[in-house]
Amino acid sequence: METAPRSLAGHITFRDAGPTDVGALVALIESAYRGDASRAGWTSEADILEGQRTDPQGVAEVIGSPASRLLAVERDGALVACCQLEHRGKHAYFGMFAVSPAEQGAGLGKVIIAEAERVAREEWGAREMHMTVISVREDLIAWYERRGYRRTGKMTPFPYGDERFGVPQRADLAFELLVKALT
Repeated sequence: METAPRSLAGHITFRDAGPTDVGALVALIESAYRGDASRAGWTSEADILEGQRTDPQGVAEVIGSPASRLLAVERDGALVACCQLEHRGKHAYFGMFAVSPAEQGAGLGKVIIAEAERVAREEWGAREMHMTVISVREDLIAWYERRGYRRTGKMTPFPYGDERFGVPQRADLAFELLVKALT
């Protein structure tokens, strides 16, 4: 059943996440990617990975890293999304991107990625944004391509056997590098 896109009603704010946000961020990320709750949105990985997407230690490390920022996105004071930015010299890395399943499909993701690109370009002078996406996530890759990202064909093996990244439900998982010029 197809539904009309929802509007971006409400006041959206961006801020740097802090240590007190770790629990809420882990819950948000898990809800967007894992388990039955994630199926309410379109970014679910529940059919290809079980187990956790992240954990409190991993989120706390991103927040505490001097080269990273974890942007918390709030609508009317409630946490609805997040993304990681990591300064890597001439490029920035975009990751840990999660939008609450209830907020997906209304254009919020486009707003967040545009803000992340602005931060990387204007605050760090980054010339490119890099990210990795599970290569079998064709719908998600197509969404990024519509935002100007290009597939590079450069693959990194999925960390099979390391349950910190989830429990794979298929044997063909790998991460593909996507790149966008920020000029």
